[in-house]
Amino acid sequence: MNLLVTGGCGFIGSNFIEMILQTKRESVSRVVNLDALTYAGSLDNTKDFIDDERYFFEKVNLCDVSQVLKVFKKHNITHVVHLAAESHVDNSILDPSAFIDSNVVGTFNLLKISHELKIKRFHHVSTDEVYGELGDTGKFHEFTPYDPRNPYSASKAASDFLVRSYFHTYGMPATISNCSNNYGPRQHEEKFVPKIIMSIMNKEKIPLYGKGINVRDWIYVRDHCEGLWRVFEDGVLGQTYCIGGDCEKRNIDVIEIVCDLFQIRSADYIEYVKDRAGHDFRYAIDNKKMREKLDWEPKTSFKQGIKKTIEWYHERH
Repeated sequence: MNLLVTGGCGFIGSNFIEMILQTKRESVSRVVNLDALTYAGSLDNTKDFIDDERYFFEKVNLCDVSQVLKVFKKHNITHVVHLAAESHVDNSILDPSAFIDSNVVGTFNLLKISHELKIKRFHHVSTDEVYGELGDTGKFHEFTPYDPRNPYSASKAASDFLVRSYFHTYGMPATISNCSNNYGPRQHEEKFVPKIIMSIMNKEKIPLYGKGINVRDWIYVRDHCEGLWRVFEDGVLGQTYCIGGDCEKRNIDVIEIVCDLFQIRSADYIEYVKDRAGHDFRYAIDNKKMREKLDWEPKTSFKQGIKKTIEWYHERH
């Protein structure tokens, strides 16, 4: 196959491409990374595999239909994994425009071209945030009603519905995955875990929204990438798969774990700040379908993953 990965210069995308190239998945003849190099994309994220003979990079914005089409034809693309997205909630609150352009219009353009050229497989990577928020109990699953609560999650929900519509209307050979919070090497420094690590390394305060009791389900990025591949390779067309880490942590607990690994007192670094508008209380994913249907489960404990993440940022900075 000739695989197009959108957003391959971003956090999850670069880890996904690296996994494919490192593990020598023989079904993949070439991996084409299409990325506009906007907010979260960086060529630095690709330097560990840039010399692989199966790897190709195309700097193209998904909103530029003619250029996207050229990439498809130039590389004879047969399969697509769509990761490109604007994803920082705070930025979406300040200005939703880029999120609509990238996540909605960009996804539509990619679907349109993929349908016209009759690609063999299209996997769309989404988020658990489309489901809204949870109370103290319960978990998101594949049939949880959508209830997005900020411009970012609303734009991702719209892109999910577009993919579903192309499956039902045109027979697009598509699958969708909705994942919990990722962490690991190459994540943008404005995200929560890198922000904690970089603040400690720079001897700065760690900003913590509200009381720090909001809960997230965390998954190490490589575990997520393995799950993505399982869905892409063996998932039932037209279906959705929820990929979660079985690792719920309050935000304040995440900070304390990182501080413990640095052997410092969290109280000396935490700075409580005004809570974010529309800050969802809790996310959690039921990954039963992934376990039972695709024989996948997360393998990296939170402490192991955080150690690897700290080591990566320490080496780079």
